[in-house]
Amino acid sequence: MNRSFSWKKASAVASLAVLLGTTAGCVYLVVGSLGAVGGYVVSPDTVEGTVERDFEEVWDAAHTVVNIMGRILKESEKEGKLEAIINNCRVNVGIYQMSRSLVKISVEARKSFFPSITTAQDVYVKIMNQME
Repeated sequence: MNRSFSWKKASAVASLAVLLGTTAGCVYLVVGSLGAVGGYVVSPDTVEGTVERDFEEVWDAAHTVVNIMGRILKESEKEGKLEAIINNCRVNVGIYQMSRSLVKISVEARKSFFPSITTAQDVYVKIMNQME
């Protein structure tokens, strides 16, 4: 039986360990290409994306969509934050000015302690469609 050390196997195992260590607990998936700048990122409970629009236009679209879909609990246009109940989920929408014409939209949805990515995705897509 040959038990010689193999650098090839050792480097493969080390690479796999680093990869698994850096992604543990975080599952991200890039999906499609919505918006003017790029796609959106999906984590267990959050959908994010960027759009080339004015902050006010994005805020108005998000406020309209969230108000139609559910009940707004808290809102702060100055901070770019909306908190609402939609489909029995607590939904947080964040709107962040990245540059003069680039705005980031973040939608997080949780039902009790569990993520609700379908609700977050639905709200995000409807906000994007409201701006078209």
